[in-house]
Amino acid sequence: MKYFQEIWLKSYDEGVKPEIDIPEITLGDWFVKACKTYESKNCLYYMGTTMTFGELLEKSYKFAKGLQEKKFGKGDCVAVCLPNIPQYHIAIVGSLLAGCTVSGLSPLLMPDEIAYQLNDCKPSVLVMLDGLFDSKYMPLADKTTSIKTVLVAGAMDFIPNITEYPSGKPLSGKDVLSFMSFLEQHSASFAPVDVAPEAPCFIQYTGGTTGLPKGAVLTHKNMVADISIFKHYMKLESETGPWLSAFPMFHIAGLFFSNCAMISGVTQAVIPNPRDLNAIVDAIDALNPHVIGNVPSLSFMLMENDGFKNLDFSNLRYWISGAAPFPEDRIRELEQIIGPKKLVEVWGMTETCPMITVNPAQGKKKIGSVGLPISNILLKVVDVNEGKSEVPLGQEGELIISGPTVMQEYLNKENETRNTLRELDDRLWMYTGDVGRMDENGYVYIVDRAKDMINVGGYKVYSSEVEGKFYDHPAISVCALVGVPNLDRPDSEIVKLVVKKSEAWKNEADKKIREELILFAREKMASYKVPKIIEFMDELPTTSVGKVNKKSLRVNKANS
Repeated sequence: MKYFQEIWLKSYDEGVKPEIDIPEITLGDWFVKACKTYESKNCLYYMGTTMTFGELLEKSYKFAKGLQEKKFGKGDCVAVCLPNIPQYHIAIVGSLLAGCTVSGLSPLLMPDEIAYQLNDCKPSVLVMLDGLFDSKYMPLADKTTSIKTVLVAGAMDFIPNITEYPSGKPLSGKDVLSFMSFLEQHSASFAPVDVAPEAPCFIQYTGGTTGLPKGAVLTHKNMVADISIFKHYMKLESETGPWLSAFPMFHIAGLFFSNCAMISGVTQAVIPNPRDLNAIVDAIDALNPHVIGNVPSLSFMLMENDGFKNLDFSNLRYWISGAAPFPEDRIRELEQIIGPKKLVEVWGMTETCPMITVNPAQGKKKIGSVGLPISNILLKVVDVNEGKSEVPLGQEGELIISGPTVMQEYLNKENETRNTLRELDDRLWMYTGDVGRMDENGYVYIVDRAKDMINVGGYKVYSSEVEGKFYDHPAISVCALVGVPNLDRPDSEIVKLVVKKSEAWKNEADKKIREELILFAREKMASYKVPKIIEFMDELPTTSVGKVNKKSLRVNKANS
């Protein structure tokens, strides 16, 4: 049986094919086609204002023309350090049409972190938020010699009645311009560029669990394949209603969601601050979206918002959730608000553009599962240690995948590329570093990140499994499990639980709460899985998309 593929195919929705043809087109040309098809329709909804597909295309043409007049094109990279604002969309489309690649940077990064990424991808152009220019770019301007032009954008640039735009400050050896004046200075008559589908499209950085961020080089073909496959698998090939996601576009999930919405010809909400719950609620109320995509932690916060609880979700088809597990009790709670069978859990990675597995759009959605490998994707579960032999169904192993969405390489990192992309059975496979299993119907379950497994005297403790048990405790809303070095046994670790202290415990002593949680754990798990250390925090550190930052907890664990 080849890669168990026949098993998951039998669970596909009717009409979903094992493999579809991928259009031979660049992402930039696909954007143009969509913008011309839906020219008069609203493309972006931003802070109560709208921008049509035609308006976005005209501004993108001007951006491309401006790049060409400054002699930027094939071989050049445009770095974008912005929250979700319309300029991000314009910069992407315009850069791709000019033949450039695009690399997103989180505005939350510190100057040294920004400098690292800029010096790794070596962009010629940087698009940056005005409020970050002085604090985060000025200190490193002399260290980023590849940058020739800086375009400064403001969050309010496209809000009516705003007539003054941010312009930045002069820098030696660099042009510093207002984003808006850059558009106004150029016509929409740019010269089309011949770009191969196999050419790099995006350089998306992924932090992983250890080490420096790695730039995943994603081609036009990768991105076009992932969008095409997802739309087919989810039966979104015909025009739908509006989409909304608070994923930032510098993250692969936000980038994919935005690109997919644009190609689909639907209005998408542009959410600049994913922590502004009231703004998200207002956007949902205004658009009545068909598709919503968020991380579980944001879903949990919205579920506590009174305005969210009173929204009308009758138009909603899919609530797509990824990047972290969604506990069963919280699923039931969300369904009480949005309706049953609308939550669709997925699994993906930056290196795969990102979708790998998705629960069926219409068929059985198994709680705890991230779904089935989507069309055109092959998946194996292999022995964690030797990485070649497939394990039996139901047994845990490393998940490896093969297909047209797999990245080209890690930029400037040959060893990491070689360790991640490997030949096996005459195919190129990507070793994900995720540990999981597949059931008899082809549904995939993520057990843990390989690096998140904790070794207790030879026993493997899967952090996500133990965290899931603790989420059954009524007073726990956020927790994380990490391993602490065992000084008495260098080959072993001690299990440590970090918990966000809830209101239910505000009058309780920490010692009493620890005793309560340990007793709770002993009834639900093997003794070696029970935490020996329990630490409380007012807020657990999170990544830019709201996932608990275990890397940060690992850095601090030696001091706990």
